[in-house]
Amino acid sequence: MLIMNPEGLTLMATTAGKPMTVAEFCTELGIARSTFYDRRQKGRAPRCLKLPNGDLRIRRTDYDRWLSSLEDAA
Repeated sequence: MLIMNPEGLTLMATTAGKPMTVAEFCTELGIARSTFYDRRQKGRAPRCLKLPNGDLRIRRTDYDRWLSSLEDAA
């Protein structure tokens, strides 16, 4: 996401480096959580980070790379 500051310069939003939650990933793609977990089990989802509490996160770079690989396959 890009943000325009008062001086007219474009800045990257601070969330660019923050890993996505599974809910954010699913919302962005318009899929159900069960679809994400099904694709992950089949190896057709982006790489995930597993936090100590068991929650999963997806790095934005891994998400972008995964989307690019889908374009190549199409």
